[in-house]
Amino acid sequence: MRYTKEIFDILSKGGFISRNSISQLHSHIYDAIEDDYESYLEYFRGIGFQLEVGNGYYYFSRTENKVELADKVQRLALWIDRVDFLKTFNNIFGPGFSFRKSNILEKFSSDIELKEKARNLYPELKTNDDKIDKLITDLERLGFVELENELDGTYKVTSAFHYIEELIDCLTIIETEEE
Repeated sequence: MRYTKEIFDILSKGGFISRNSISQLHSHIYDAIEDDYESYLEYFRGIGFQLEVGNGYYYFSRTENKVELADKVQRLALWIDRVDFLKTFNNIFGPGFSFRKSNILEKFSSDIELKEKARNLYPELKTNDDKIDKLITDLERLGFVELENELDGTYKVTSAFHYIEELIDCLTIIETEEE
């Protein structure tokens, strides 16, 4: 098995390894896991980590107590607003989609709904420019987007974005069933 240290370094921090990553190393790591998933699964289980496979991505999961789970649900609520904002910006925002910060800022001038949704993003920040910077930083830190072109500031949405979409879908289904 190759890349066990690299895999651990990425996934143990809450990151993702995506099939459509721009990083050549991440692509090689993804292929290595895909080729020998069972061995990696057993290896990481032996050191207390659960390697999970999603729709074009890998990540670590763990069993959590109720307090940790409540905190996670609270953090997820913030992401519901963020994903809603991104889908309002462009309804096809998802894996493979490319965008620039300037695209989002330009859309503010013609989209009142987007301006309204931006108010809920990072209320501690005052300007839309700062809010979009923070959103992109958070997306990049979690591995949901990668900088595709430094010169023009183009970002590409990775397969890992499916993770947050699927979590939100699960919450929506549960909420609907309870009503």
